[in-house]
Amino acid sequence: MADPAYKKIEIVGTSPNSFDEATANGVAKAAESVHGMSWFEVVELRGSIVDGKVHQYQVTLKIGFKVD
Repeated sequence: MADPAYKKIEIVGTSPNSFDEATANGVAKAAESVHGMSWFEVVELRGSIVDGKVHQYQVTLKIGFKVD
């Protein structure tokens, strides 16, 4: 197909250690069921706090992939 079409999904990756790891975890988890992923966009960074300390890093991602 000369002009492919793409779809985007939105997921949230998490990590107890960093935003970078949360991003990698989200992409890796999506790769288990989404094939042909081409790119990701970081939409939002946030986290949770427990007892005054960072408990979890959360990254909202949009992942693009080619539609067959």
